[in-house]
Amino acid sequence: MDAAQQSVNTTTPEADFRARIDAREDVILQPLAVRSYPAERRTPEPDSPLRTPFQRDRDRIVHSKAFRRLKYKTQVFIAPEGDHFRTRLTHTLETCGIARTVARALELNEDLTEAIGLGHDLGHPPFGHIGEDVLSKCLQERFGREFHHNEHSLRTVDFLERDGQGLNLTEPVRDGILNHTGPTKPVALEGRIVRIVDRIAYINHDIDDALRAGILTAEDLPQKEIDLLGQTPSERIDTLVKDLVATSYATGDIAQSDEIGGAMLRLRRFMFQNVYLGPQVRSEAERVTNLVKGLFAYYVENPEEIPDGVSEDLATRVTDWIAGMTDRYAFRTFEALNSPRTAR
Repeated sequence: MDAAQQSVNTTTPEADFRARIDAREDVILQPLAVRSYPAERRTPEPDSPLRTPFQRDRDRIVHSKAFRRLKYKTQVFIAPEGDHFRTRLTHTLETCGIARTVARALELNEDLTEAIGLGHDLGHPPFGHIGEDVLSKCLQERFGREFHHNEHSLRTVDFLERDGQGLNLTEPVRDGILNHTGPTKPVALEGRIVRIVDRIAYINHDIDDALRAGILTAEDLPQKEIDLLGQTPSERIDTLVKDLVATSYATGDIAQSDEIGGAMLRLRRFMFQNVYLGPQVRSEAERVTNLVKGLFAYYVENPEEIPDGVSEDLATRVTDWIAGMTDRYAFRTFEALNSPRTAR
């Protein structure tokens, strides 16, 4: 055994982990990429000997209760009859996979991109965008405030997980989660990737689900945009990702070209008109509206029935409770509250 082999065998993986990561990132990451070290957390803590700070954030998100509940939260279709429709969890995973591809191609931090992607929808309420809209209207009417799922996603990781202790995520991950939608862009390029890829993912997989559900046929899709982007979901995603990478590389920011980005936005408008706000989804809207309004009114009047949490006031306590529900739990709770056997 030569001296180099002896050195390798007598050095533990933990001994120089950070130094090896720093050296590797100096080679593979571009200057604008976020480095894994040092970790900037609200509460300082020792680094892991075998995981970067962003890997730890990823693991904390994946092991959280809020992440597991995404399996039973609607993406578009309420309680769909079929095993292959997307849920909030599968949307999250698809977003994450595409975002990592873009990050690697642009020599940005994949671990940071992945953590943001996995955490971006943790605060989404049940019943998709309909549920979010109804909950926000309830809050406006009763308390004069609004609900935004990106803000609640941050609240979830900061305060609600670990019985009120929060996950103590790094600042770039927190910023990416908060600003994956809304008027403000994330500071880090990695967060800006997730912001655009979130749309790339849901527009294309929602088309796929709408075709599967019979809400749309291939002939219904806007032909000009389909011809430009691709006939299948994989072709469209490939076109959009290639354009995103090429345009971002040329501009030094995360951006789409006017041609491809414009086609995606037109396709998004088509989906809002024909699917998200279309007749089949609208047919569920009344049921969801009555359910969320009923739960909201009940718990505002009976806050003592909400399990102990970390909320400071009535509005926040009710919001935390309802937003944390899965679709099926909300259905069961509403039915139980309105059952003659439990009527009060």
